[in-house]
Formats: sequence, structure tokens, C-alpha cells
Amino acid sequence: MLRWTIIFLIVAIVAGILGFGGIAAGAAGIAKILFFVFLVLFVLSLLSRGVGRS
Repeated sequence: MLRWTIIFLIVAIVAGILGFGGIAAGAAGIAKILFFVFLVLFVLSLLSRGVGRS
């Protein structure tokens, strides 16, 4: 999932450089959402591993 976040971030940067404002905003929004989903899943996986070891 982190790979998709990076891909959408690169698409947003390239679209922003080329002047495609709507596409850049859309790709940046998707990248931001995927990043936070990845972050939440990462924290949950850390918590679940910590609970199993206790």
C-alpha cells in the first residue's frame, strides 16, 4: 500500500509541474488518504504484535 502512496505522490508532482491542477490535486488527495490508511494499519499491526507478546 505504501507503494501506491508513492506512485500517486509522484503522479501529483509530475502533474503539478506540467500544470494539470485538477489531476495533481486528485492524485495528491489519493496519496494522502493512502498514506494515512497505511499509517493506521502499521500502528494496528504494531499494537497487535505487542499484545500477543505480553
